[in-house]
Amino acid sequence: MPRRIVYALIILISTHTFSQDKYIPSKENIQAREWFQDAKFGLFIHWGIYSVLGDGEWVMNKQNISIGQYNKLASFFNPTFFDADQWVLMAKNAGMKYITITSRHHDGFSMFESEASDFNIVKKTPYGKDVLKLLTDACNRHGLKIFFYYSQLDWYRDDYFPRGKTGLGIKGRKEGDWDDYIDFMKAQLTELLTNYGKIAGIWFDGEWDQFEFAVNENGKRTLIQKKMDFKLDEIYSLIHELQPQALIGSNHHLAPNPGEDFQMFEKDLPGRDTKSFATNKEDIGQLPLEVCETINGTWGFNLKDTKHKSKKKIVQYLVKAAGYNSNLLLNVGPMPNGRIQQEHIDVLQQVGAWLDIYGKTIYNTRGGPVKTTDELASTQTGDTVYLHMLNNSKKSYFIDGYLPTIKSLSYFNSGNKVNFRLRKDGLQINLDQEEMDDIDTILVLQL
Repeated sequence: MPRRIVYALIILISTHTFSQDKYIPSKENIQAREWFQDAKFGLFIHWGIYSVLGDGEWVMNKQNISIGQYNKLASFFNPTFFDADQWVLMAKNAGMKYITITSRHHDGFSMFESEASDFNIVKKTPYGKDVLKLLTDACNRHGLKIFFYYSQLDWYRDDYFPRGKTGLGIKGRKEGDWDDYIDFMKAQLTELLTNYGKIAGIWFDGEWDQFEFAVNENGKRTLIQKKMDFKLDEIYSLIHELQPQALIGSNHHLAPNPGEDFQMFEKDLPGRDTKSFATNKEDIGQLPLEVCETINGTWGFNLKDTKHKSKKKIVQYLVKAAGYNSNLLLNVGPMPNGRIQQEHIDVLQQVGAWLDIYGKTIYNTRGGPVKTTDELASTQTGDTVYLHMLNNSKKSYFIDGYLPTIKSLSYFNSGNKVNFRLRKDGLQINLDQEEMDDIDTILVLQL
């Protein structure tokens, strides 16, 4: 789409948009939220020219690579082994229902053909193909939905000015106009929402770069100010006008903003507060939830990263996320040649085999009545509660204060009855050693 048409379309839409402060989700959006909550498991993909250096997606900032030097990376990016169908089938066979891929990360490089920026994969790399188009078409062929990650932060452009908290050591940028940057983002988002058919949503990241916090003695963060205005009202209106069903989420680690359709948590189960940037418990809203986590230790490809998660660790994290009424978005960082590391392909296949058997205890469920811990999680659908016993060395569980009216309690695998006793202060469960599973001993509680 020519740039002048893109900008004309933005102006036309902007004159008809509604305030997100008074945002009422469309029927299609409500249906999409329900689908999202049922889906439970997605694939996150961090991929860009930064993968050439094998040092993660923040390498430009970490190594303070200048604009001139960073430009050279594009000429080395030629992922001739990239096969969109293989990626999508890998995700589908792992039991994943959707894919979220970086359309543009903090380095400012667009992984799609864009008239709004020449710094993109089609114009600057020898590969010369729009990987978002290839991946979207493959998702459509194989029945998965696709979200586009989009960075609000930019270490490359002059008009991302004033700067935020990151990228301050990167040389080669001049001063620019913030309003021009907002117009640029609107132009690119319009491209993403008009050139790729129906998409599942936009996954924002980077607003936090312009936040200033105060931290008390308990480590709790309080937002003092937002240094620059990302014009969320205008941008969210643009998205909902172009594709009403598209879900908007933002990785800002705060309570949801008006116009957002799901709430996300980075490497931290909702309310766990295990990270310094964790969302405060009181900021957890009523929207569908999603937690994102890496399959190893980093988001983008890192040659030295050997912290590959096991099948057990991934399955248990997925189970706990479902117990928190949340999806799990599990990330892989493809190599610069277009291949995904074999360790990750293998473990995802193992997770998919587990879900083939136990998926009904995860998909289409909601968080159950028993509080999720590292030893126990619960999911529920209708009058059926699934109790996931995650400590394979523990045979006796007491669920304090839980006094359900129990029709039956049985083992998922065998159907045999579970030894239990309702005490006046809670539910006592005693497991049979022969029924226990190394990863997850699942009990079926019929209310």
